[in-house]
Amino acid sequence: MAETATLTQAPARIDFGRFPRTNLCHRPTPIEAMPRLTELLGGPRLFIKRDDCTGLATGGNKTRKLEFLVGEAMREKADMLVTQGAVQSNHVRQTAAAACKVGMKCHVLLERRVPGRDASYETTGNVLLDDLFGATHEFRPAGLDMNAEAEAVAEALRAEGHRPYFIPGGGSNPTGALGYANCAQEIAEYTSETGQAFDWLVMATGSTGTQAGLVAGFQTIGHDLPVMGVSVRQPRERQMSAVHGLTQKTLEKLGAEGVPLSRILVDDGYVGEGYGIPAESTMEAIRLLARQEGILLDPVYSAKGMAGLIGMVRQGFFKPTDNVLFLHTGGAVALFAYQDQLIASMT
Repeated sequence: MAETATLTQAPARIDFGRFPRTNLCHRPTPIEAMPRLTELLGGPRLFIKRDDCTGLATGGNKTRKLEFLVGEAMREKADMLVTQGAVQSNHVRQTAAAACKVGMKCHVLLERRVPGRDASYETTGNVLLDDLFGATHEFRPAGLDMNAEAEAVAEALRAEGHRPYFIPGGGSNPTGALGYANCAQEIAEYTSETGQAFDWLVMATGSTGTQAGLVAGFQTIGHDLPVMGVSVRQPRERQMSAVHGLTQKTLEKLGAEGVPLSRILVDDGYVGEGYGIPAESTMEAIRLLARQEGILLDPVYSAKGMAGLIGMVRQGFFKPTDNVLFLHTGGAVALFAYQDQLIASMT
C-alpha cells in the first residue's frame, strides 16, 4: 500500500539536547531480520526493532520515555517518582528501576484492570520486580481515572514534605513521547546508513505515547514511514483520537507542523476480550515468535501487536515485496503471570 520509504541523504535531525534528559537506555537498539517467520507466513520480509533490549530492568519501550521524564524530574529536584499502571505494568517496573538508577524513591498505584486473575497475579512477574526495586505500591479497583488518582497521591506526598514528580500511565505525555520521536530518528538513520528501507512499521498501541512519538518524529524529520498501531485495549476510533491528540502536542513541543487524523493508523481487530486478556491469536503469536525466532513476547502488548502483523500478512494487507518492521516493546516478564494460559496453549 505504501511506497518504499527511501532516503537519498542523511535524515534531518532533531535537537534533543534542548530537553532535559538522563541516560537510561541502550541505544540504538538492534534491527534484525526474521527469516523463519517470513518463510512460515509466506508474506513480505519481516524485521524486528528490538526495543525489548533497551537495558533497564529487562528492557522495554518505556525506558526511552523515562530518559526525558526522569531528566525533567531531576531538573525539578524531585526526590520521588509517582506513577500508575495496571497490576502487570511494564511501565511501572521500568519507572521503579529508573528511580533506583538516579537515587529517587518510587511510589505507584496499580489498577486491578484485568478480571478473573488469581492471587499470584499480584505477586509475580512485574510486581515481583517492582518490589525488588523497592517501589511502594497501593491497589485501586478498575475503572477509575488512574492519572487523577496518582496525581492526588502525589499532592498528599508533597504535603508530607516529599518532592514527587508525577508520570502519567505509560509515560504518555509530550515529554515521554520525545523518547519515540528519538526512536523515529534512529530508524531513519539506520535506513540512511544501511540502505535498508521499510514500507511499514507495526506496533502495539496502548497508552498512545509510543505511536504518537513515532508519528511526530517521522513528521518532524520528513521520513515517510507509515506507523500501524495494533490496539491492545480501545476501539479503533477512540484509539486514533487519543494518539492523534498526543501526536499534535508532541509536534508542538518539537516546534513542528501538525498532522491530520488520517495519518494515525489503528487496527483494533486483536484486542480480544479486553486489556490484559490474551486472545487465541495472542497466544499463537507468542508461540510462533518463540519457536521461529527465539524471541519472547508479552501477553498484554507485544504479542497482540504481533498477532496483528501476522493477521495482516495472512489477509494480504502488505505487498509481497514489502519490508515490514515490527517494534518490540518488551514486557516478557509478564509471561510468568500468565503461566496457566501459556501451558494450556502449548498442549
